[in-house]
Amino acid sequence: MAVGRAQGAAVFNVSKYASRFGVPVIADGGVSSIGHVIKALSLGASCAMMGGLLAGTSETPGEYFFHEGLRLKKYRGMGSLDAMEQKSGSGPERYLMSVGIKVAQGVSGSVVDKGSIHKFVPYLINGIRYGLQDVGAQSIEKFQAYALDGTLRFERRSPAAQYEGGVHGLHSYEKRLF
Repeated sequence: MAVGRAQGAAVFNVSKYASRFGVPVIADGGVSSIGHVIKALSLGASCAMMGGLLAGTSETPGEYFFHEGLRLKKYRGMGSLDAMEQKSGSGPERYLMSVGIKVAQGVSGSVVDKGSIHKFVPYLINGIRYGLQDVGAQSIEKFQAYALDGTLRFERRSPAAQYEGGVHGLHSYEKRLF
């Protein structure tokens, strides 16, 4: 079972219902950081689609190019018009193009080069481990149980709180993923 846009309430409610029948849930849409994956897992998803997160690795399709000194890679989401116009693959069938009307559910663009997936996947795995560690969960199942029993709580943060919690007071900084 897939849940369209990875919205917390949708993932939580669908996962709660689907778990009664042993049906896994895939959080999909807009996953662009380890934090999004952790939130999806904590809300009951079995896994998360990570097309945009993995885009830019050497093993993904797309051509590299340079722009303003950065090495970038062309990216097209599976719901983009570019993917739908591809004559083969899952694009045409997946988005009901037999009716003749295209409705874009994704974008095309460019992403910064992330190097090989062989270096990026260990970063993702450790990020998930750290997310579990932060709340004292020894497994994803325990992590999900914490969300159901109220041990794990989500709080709404104002834009000011988000700014205050970020990097500030530096002239410049570099955030390296790995």
